[in-house]
Amino acid sequence: MNREQLREVQGPIKKLYRENAEAAVVEMRSQGTAVIGQQQCEVSTASGKVVAGLHRAAGGDGSGLCSGDMLLDSLVACAGVTLSAVATSMGLNIGNVKIEAIAKMDFRGTMGISPDVPVGIQHVELHFDIDSRENVEQLSKLVELTERYCVIFQTLQQTPIVETSWSVAGAEKPSSN
Repeated sequence: MNREQLREVQGPIKKLYRENAEAAVVEMRSQGTAVIGQQQCEVSTASGKVVAGLHRAAGGDGSGLCSGDMLLDSLVACAGVTLSAVATSMGLNIGNVKIEAIAKMDFRGTMGISPDVPVGIQHVELHFDIDSRENVEQLSKLVELTERYCVIFQTLQQTPIVETSWSVAGAEKPSSN
């Protein structure tokens, strides 16, 4: 898709969102089923079922995808799609772009070994290896705008509100007296 085609596709959408802010609010979903006894979760994706499992550093056997790796995959995918759209919008001549996300995590937190160690990823690096003859200022602007408009990058930067709810299937309801 070239610059004009991208503008043609996005133009009416942007117009709609400017005129009706509620139309821009979209609900996204992901669903999975925990596989008890195997420390796995079967996640339904647009590309088919994916099986997630424990990372080797937490006792996994490597047969399932680690959710931390999936988070990095999501970051790389979003950054790549965003960079491509921004480069097209800017009219830049870009060749291949290799994107790598690297995370550091101390597993003592998630394993319950050290209460002072946070659970989760503590540091993420995102690297772009850009094949282009464009000037450095344009490429710097490209990366800056990619960071600004990449949904996963911004979500990791701004920590969203996450709420949990639960229900019990097949449980008896308490009697009312």
